[in-house]
Amino acid sequence: MNNSMKQTILAASLAVFFCTGFGADNGGRKMFRHSTTVERERPQLNEETKQLIAAYRQNPTEENKAALRRQVEANYDKVIARKKAKLEELKQTAKHESKIQEMQEIVDEVIRDRDNRIEQSMRRFTDPRLRPGARKAKDGFLPVLGAAENVEIAYTPVTNRDYDEFLKQTGKTPSSAAPNHPAVNVSYVDAAAYARWLSDRDGVNYRLPTETEWEYAAGHMPKDADFNNGVSTSTTPVDAYKETLSASGAIDMWGNCWEWTATPKNGGYAVKGGAFNSPRMKCRTETRDETRNASTGYANVCFRLVREK
Repeated sequence: MNNSMKQTILAASLAVFFCTGFGADNGGRKMFRHSTTVERERPQLNEETKQLIAAYRQNPTEENKAALRRQVEANYDKVIARKKAKLEELKQTAKHESKIQEMQEIVDEVIRDRDNRIEQSMRRFTDPRLRPGARKAKDGFLPVLGAAENVEIAYTPVTNRDYDEFLKQTGKTPSSAAPNHPAVNVSYVDAAAYARWLSDRDGVNYRLPTETEWEYAAGHMPKDADFNNGVSTSTTPVDAYKETLSASGAIDMWGNCWEWTATPKNGGYAVKGGAFNSPRMKCRTETRDETRNASTGYANVCFRLVREK
């Protein structure tokens, strides 16, 4: 089999991966039952980009990597141009100023975060773990493409069922909360203690993700994604919106409850993903100004673990 044929086959297999991942339409499912966002665009990865990813994976030279980066940059700049055009359209047609303001925030965000998003995309696309099936949680954890190769993230946040087992085993009173809801009112200190307990029990290193690892796992939040934000006055089950997948394949990463990270910031620790009672724009992955006190539990903050293989 010649190199051209191998590259074509690899590109086809990657197409399967990307059709269930970055920018996919999630199989035609209705993705915005509870979203009133002005933007409902879910661009798919184009064939040229898939071919360049396949070429790099087959022959990981600096030349092939540079060609892929140029394509990723061109793709991103087209996204910026489309969003700017949408903003100008809304300035002429929107009935409410809030829609213009929302779109302006989106435009400002994609411009401000351009270099970071391109770098994240490059790290994912050149990660050797990128392959069909990488976004299926076989044992509850998924590889975090772009992060260290031994880092995997949990498919869901830690549930009350999971956390109650820890409470029982450490002589504490279990909660009476719904078993399949995320464990909230758990401080950073207690979440870290849970990770240590689980590590000792399983003989594997579990911990809270850093803010950067969390962002790699989440990827960019599709503006029309469906999740628990403005839907309920409290948390919902962790799998209530399982059709809304993150870049890694993990679910429930936006809305429902903020998630602790291991990144210290402004005297506390960074939290990510927004909650049921957050403004929708606060749920986006690029929000980096939310912190919480490490010793306090919050009704809208939960946690998920990463595992080091």
